[in-house]
Amino acid sequence: MTSPPLIDCRDSLPSGETPQAFAGRALNEMTGRLGGSRILHIAGQIKAMQAEGHDIANFTVGDFSPKEFRVPERLSADFAAALSRGETNYPPAVGLPEVRQAVANLYERELGLKYNPDSVIMGSGARPPIYATAALVVEPGDRMLFGIPSWNNPYYVQINSAQAVAVPTGPESDFLLTADTIAPHLDGVTLLCLNSPLNPCGTAFSEEQLGAICDVVLTENATRATKGERPIMVMYDQVYWMLCFGDTKHHTPVSVRPEMAPYTIFVDAISKSFAATGLRVGWAVVPEALAPSYKALIGHMGAWAPRPAQVATALLLNDPDAITAYHATMKNDVEQRLRALHDGFTAMGGRGLPVRSIAPQGAIYLSVHFDVLNRSWEGRTLSSDDDVRTFLLEGAGIGLVPFQAFGLTEDTGWMRFSVGAVSMDDIEAGLHRIEQSLCQLS
Repeated sequence: MTSPPLIDCRDSLPSGETPQAFAGRALNEMTGRLGGSRILHIAGQIKAMQAEGHDIANFTVGDFSPKEFRVPERLSADFAAALSRGETNYPPAVGLPEVRQAVANLYERELGLKYNPDSVIMGSGARPPIYATAALVVEPGDRMLFGIPSWNNPYYVQINSAQAVAVPTGPESDFLLTADTIAPHLDGVTLLCLNSPLNPCGTAFSEEQLGAICDVVLTENATRATKGERPIMVMYDQVYWMLCFGDTKHHTPVSVRPEMAPYTIFVDAISKSFAATGLRVGWAVVPEALAPSYKALIGHMGAWAPRPAQVATALLLNDPDAITAYHATMKNDVEQRLRALHDGFTAMGGRGLPVRSIAPQGAIYLSVHFDVLNRSWEGRTLSSDDDVRTFLLEGAGIGLVPFQAFGLTEDTGWMRFSVGAVSMDDIEAGLHRIEQSLCQLS
């Protein structure tokens, strides 16, 4: 077969224009402002250093290494079986009926929440449901309220031409929003974004904390209803809810205040609870009155999960024994890593070193504070969080993410450690190197 003449389209531009100038002319204003993920940028830097032979313990990306955490055997086997049977055509845009029913079964069985399968809309992971929720609820110019630090909310504000109401949080509330912190900022808000357990902090709402927030929302919505105004909807991202540790219990807005059911949109996925980030199966559970509009948007987005992954997910979620058996090992291994880090930092603090952490409550993250701003290392002053990150990367071989990657603007010394891609040996060696490096500061 003769190949066609080759046309080189690389770096093609209109005559006389730079890439930046052409992009600015061709793309809309929002696209020009939309930045890439700082987390992925940091992770790329670490991968480049590892390729050069540097020994780096990578605590950056919120993902799982298959060397450390495998998906459930049942999920893997059923995915392969579905593929071999020829389950390779389009699924329904809103998801296969059996997986939507399985999600409804899971919520009734584990969370005590009864939804019809029509309220469950599947997506390729949690991101499409998050995008769809914002797109359906938020008009251009509306206000979206979220806490900082938190994951990705500023980008969804930009994509939807909304206004950000970014409410700072601190260690005194485990970096979680409270009723008191949101109450002054509700004017014009149509979407309140909550996440528990929280990325990046590994903390979770108590029943009292979440109930108080719901009371504020319900009071505001009752007032708006008398004026015919749009309510505040709550997007509740609970993608880590099966990964709660110790005495920490997972709570939802609807479980603590059933009156929240009309105002709550759940976002969830198998990605984190089953170490299945690459299988791309997520969902939203929405009030039934909103489901038709949600289904229409998702259908036009084409954001459905792969058919064999949906088949396998349905079988897994309907098998509580398989879930329990898997989490008996997986949750223990995650918690073991987080507690080893926390215990190590607590011991360092007890020896007078400038580091502390918040005890792990859920997810795969640990919040760690390095009180080293304005200290010196090898003749360099650590004047910013990025300086601290670089000091730990170059001095201790530790890759981590500062809270500024999650919307925090000021330099505080708070960092996120993610344990999904590291071994216990990595943690033990990393703690030793961190202690050595902290001892070198002046």
